[in-house]
Amino acid sequence: MKSMTISGRRRGFTLVEMLVVLMIMGLFIGLVSTITRPDDRAVLQLEAERLSQLLDFAAMEARLTGKSIAWTADESGYRFWRAGDDASWSEIRDSELLRARTLPQGMVVSRFRVENMRPRGAMRLEFTSQGASLAFAIGMSLGAAHYAVTGSPVGEVRVLLGEGIANGEVALR
Repeated sequence: MKSMTISGRRRGFTLVEMLVVLMIMGLFIGLVSTITRPDDRAVLQLEAERLSQLLDFAAMEARLTGKSIAWTADESGYRFWRAGDDASWSEIRDSELLRARTLPQGMVVSRFRVENMRPRGAMRLEFTSQGASLAFAIGMSLGAAHYAVTGSPVGEVRVLLGEGIANGEVALR
């Protein structure tokens, strides 16, 4: 009889205890994911820095190889093109650096200007083999965050916080 009363007293966790533990775990996971997930500004800055370095690399490769390279963008990403001997353009697929890139969800190329004029048609920026380059500004945004990748006529490419374009002018600081 004693053995029955001892085993009758053994209990597992109650439903309330399980719910409290699950709630605490849920709050902890939510907190950790909020802390570890980068904010829009950090993601956008990383992508703007990447684009800046890729544009700088494309300009340098155009000068070194003697073949013009173009950058184009659409709503989902951007890609690089190489001019052929017959003046045709082909997408660069043989370079890990200049391969096509897809922008993160919600990120867009919001503005594009070359030499203080809005380009007509698609966004296209060309780097020639002669090394002369045009001033440009490429605005990128994600949520409320804005960065601009700007290039000067002397070939300096940098990332600026904000639009990088003031009063319709290309910012060349």
